[in-house]
Amino acid sequence: MNYQETIAYLYNQTPLFQKEGPGAYKEGLENTFALDAHFGHPHTHYRTIHIAGTNGKGTCSHTLASILQEAGYRVGLYTSPHLLDFRERIRVNGEMIPEQRVIVFVEKEKAFFEPLYPSFFEVVTAMAFKYFEEEKVDVAVIEVGLGGRLDCTNIIHPVLSIITNISFDHVQLLGNTLGKIASEKAGIIKKGCPVVIGENHPETRPVFEAKAKEMNAPITFAEDTLEVLYHRSSRKGGINYGTKSYGKIFSVLGGYCQSKNTNTILHALHILQKEFHLTEKNIRDGFKNVIINTHLMGRWQMLGTSPSLVCDTGHNIGGFQYISKQLQRQRCKTLRIVLGMVNDKDINGVLSLLPKNATYYFTQASVKRALPHNEIKRIAAAHHLKGKSFESVELAVQSALHDASPEDFIYVGGSTFVVADLLYFYQHQE
Repeated sequence: MNYQETIAYLYNQTPLFQKEGPGAYKEGLENTFALDAHFGHPHTHYRTIHIAGTNGKGTCSHTLASILQEAGYRVGLYTSPHLLDFRERIRVNGEMIPEQRVIVFVEKEKAFFEPLYPSFFEVVTAMAFKYFEEEKVDVAVIEVGLGGRLDCTNIIHPVLSIITNISFDHVQLLGNTLGKIASEKAGIIKKGCPVVIGENHPETRPVFEAKAKEMNAPITFAEDTLEVLYHRSSRKGGINYGTKSYGKIFSVLGGYCQSKNTNTILHALHILQKEFHLTEKNIRDGFKNVIINTHLMGRWQMLGTSPSLVCDTGHNIGGFQYISKQLQRQRCKTLRIVLGMVNDKDINGVLSLLPKNATYYFTQASVKRALPHNEIKRIAAAHHLKGKSFESVELAVQSALHDASPEDFIYVGGSTFVVADLLYFYQHQE
């Protein structure tokens, strides 16, 4: 098999949540334990950091990896989903796993894993853990795929666990209350392993406290003692922070949600500095260079000016609480919003947060889970959001650009897959 055939095999032979949704979710860790034993428990040969949460876990994962890279460590980074290339999920010092390594892994190991009927994520997690061992990483930053307790990343014994926040997402799998969702995510708390909780909530805090007590795990609630003293948007597009322990920090990531993520990361660093040698310069450079170091995409990412064009992968109520505020504060002639969502999200909750004075371009991403564009338009009308609908992200964005004046602001989002289609479109323009 060549690389494209190998990726097609993975997509077609193993259920992929990214494309199929809850039907691809496999409860239980039996396959994960079988794969782990087969490969000789590779994750035990390097240190790990485990990150869960409804929103922000990708940003926290990339930023911590960037800081560790700046300190000279060889760093594995495992995240999901990908936007353009499957290999984005598995990186060492920012570089994607080579195509040939993917091919060799699948060809060599498929005879073992096929009888298990594993999910896509189970196979890819095994691939990542083995690759990190072969590449002799010092530490791997591991992002939870979904939930925590039954996620196949949850076989690791990390030096630190982080739970960024809890809000409503994947409720059909994780529960329909914040307490139930928190219980699933608290499953990553390990015996004696310190854990940082990014955001407080009266319904979730007792869940985390009880689990940490059960596991004798030191627990830090990042909002109890704020590390971020102030934050101001920069003309460079990022955010300038004043911090309690690390002085002034500039982050290239400019989304309003990033101040919460930064506060969580800074608390995590206090613990990690006991395990790793991290200087203040490493920390400042890690924040400043996160996109260069790890190739993070889709976080309030500026793709154009005159008109401004920004995309963001936020896709649930927790994310849009920040995105909506940021959209409403844009100084522009006309705000234009290209919006698509998938069918397992709270579309009414998201639409209720969006500005009514914007011009909308409703669309659908090129995945089976995408809500039809005309259905989004119909539901949006009940929220007094008006606009046209388009059968592809490319057509919607082209229309928005055609209609826009140089003083306009165009936002593209609502789904990771909408952003993926947008970036693909930009990458393949002549």
